[in-house]
Order: sequence, then structure tokens, then C-alpha cells
Amino acid sequence: MNAAFPPHDPGHVPVMLAEVMEYLAPRDGGRYVDGTFGGGGYARAILASGNCTLWGIDRDPAAMERGAALAPAYPDGSGGSRLHMLHGGFGDMAELLAENAITAVDGIVLDLGVSSYQIDEADRGFSFRMDGPLDMRMADTGPTAADVVNNAPEEELADIIYHYGEERMSRRVARAIVAARAEAPLLRTTQLADVVRSVVRPDRSGIDPATRTFQGLRIHVNDELGQIRRVLEQAPALLAPGGRLVVVSFHSLEDRLVKQAMSRAAGRMPAPSRHDPRAMMLRPERTRFTLLTGRPVRPGEDETRRNPRARSARLRAMECTAPPTPVSEPAR
Repeated sequence: MNAAFPPHDPGHVPVMLAEVMEYLAPRDGGRYVDGTFGGGGYARAILASGNCTLWGIDRDPAAMERGAALAPAYPDGSGGSRLHMLHGGFGDMAELLAENAITAVDGIVLDLGVSSYQIDEADRGFSFRMDGPLDMRMADTGPTAADVVNNAPEEELADIIYHYGEERMSRRVARAIVAARAEAPLLRTTQLADVVRSVVRPDRSGIDPATRTFQGLRIHVNDELGQIRRVLEQAPALLAPGGRLVVVSFHSLEDRLVKQAMSRAAGRMPAPSRHDPRAMMLRPERTRFTLLTGRPVRPGEDETRRNPRARSARLRAMECTAPPTPVSEPAR
């Protein structure tokens, strides 16, 4: 796509914007969903690409405010806006859209993980590089990271850090956290980061030793994998024929869920073993979806040089190629 993209807030750099637009392929009259509105980077580009309508979803009140401020820039010609903001998690996408009488759309884009705005605002507590309250909530409700760090049993902490942060030294980190909180509560991001760095040494990757622990806590606090599983169950049914789902993920936990969900939708899941009796009874079903990316698309060198946060991004996409199979009426 060669269309010029509108200028973005300099504090927010949308990852793989050109690739997202290429695979989403928005068109005039289309209806689209940005399930992770954040700073509105994708939303701006989609709305500028043609006379289309977009629903932006976010559970972060600050993102809702940004969307409300942006909406007047995209009038619909009848006194309203082509941008509609829906407050909630993308895991509730089907319900949020249904409340607005939307049952089918022409495209859905998801940018998983934490947004640049959330990382860069020290008071949100996502960053181990800046001192702030140990919060990490994407919404403004529920337990904070400080609640988890100071109250969870050592074994539970170790499991969170290992399974969600993929930190091999998780037990050592959990033990150090429990010892530190016995002296004084861990309430600041720098406190926690220092505890982690005291037991995890830097490796050759150059990634800060606190990275994986902070990732694990953030994913747990926000139920990020649960949100992803739910939206991947709902999104295919929301796509109209020709509609596309485009997902950008940033680590293996997210990408694995996306890959599996798209493979199932496209009928590409591995067949059972020929020694499995079920193999004699299973027949391939016609699928309504086609994969647009056999392998994940990665950002180019220029982008990773300009925006280091893009270095781990992976994009996957699929298209709905047929309407739902009608449900036959039961015989009477």
C-alpha cells in the first residue's frame, strides 16, 4: 500500500504499520476494529486510508481519552465520527460490538502486549528503568503488581515468573522477593528491579535482567493470555467474507496462541497419528479461512534500528473466504 500515513504522536510509534496496513487492506465503506487502540497509531492509518468506520477498544482510561480527542478529526458527514471508542478488554470484543449492534466487520487488528504510552509513563509502573509505583494495571481496577509481589506465596510467584516471564531463574527470583519483602514491602519499580538484578546476572543478549520478571508479573496482573485466548475464539466469527484478522505479537507465549488459533481456523492443525483409531473416522472439513502468512512476518532492519521495541515483533494474518455455514433446521 502506497498511501501516505498521517502523522502520529511522536510519543507513540506503531510497530510494523506498513505491514499491518498491507495485510488488513482497508477499503472504502469497510468496518474495522482496532482491539488494542493504545495511542491510536493503527486507527489513524486505517481511517486515513479511505471512507471507512473503525471501532477502537481499550480498557485503559487514558487510551479512551486519546480516542475521544481524536474522533472529531474523522467526521462521518452527518455530525458524528467514523471513530467509535468502546471501553473494555479485547477479550470481550464480541459482547462490546454486539452492544453497538455490530455482528460482522471487515477487519480486526490486534497489537498485543503493553503500549508505548504505558511503558513511558513512570506512574503506571510498567518500566523497570524508571522509578514509579509498582502498579502494572492496564485498566484501573483489580490487584496491582505490588499486591502480587507482597502477598503471593513464594511458589506461586516462581510459577508466575517462570510461565509468563519465561525466566529460568524464577525460583531464585521468588526467593529473593520473599526475603526482601520480609524486611519492607516492595512498592516501587526500582525496588523490585534491584532485587531481581541481585540474583539474575546479565546475559549476552544485553536484555536487562529484570525484563522477564516484569513481563511475567504484567501478564499475570492483566490476564493477558486469557484475554488473547478469548479474542482468538471470537474474532473469526466476527469476520465477514473477505474480512481479515491481523495480529502483532511480541513474545513466544503470545505468538504460539495466535499461530495455533489461526491454524485451527484454516484447518491446518496436525492430523492424528495413523496409529490412532480416530484417524479412520476423521474427515477434513471445509474451512472458511485462509492463512495469509505461512510464517510470521518480521520487521525490517530499518524499523528495528529506528524503533528497538519492534525487534521482537511477529505479524500473522488470515482471511475469511466464505460466509458461515447455515445451521439446518432440525427435522420435525
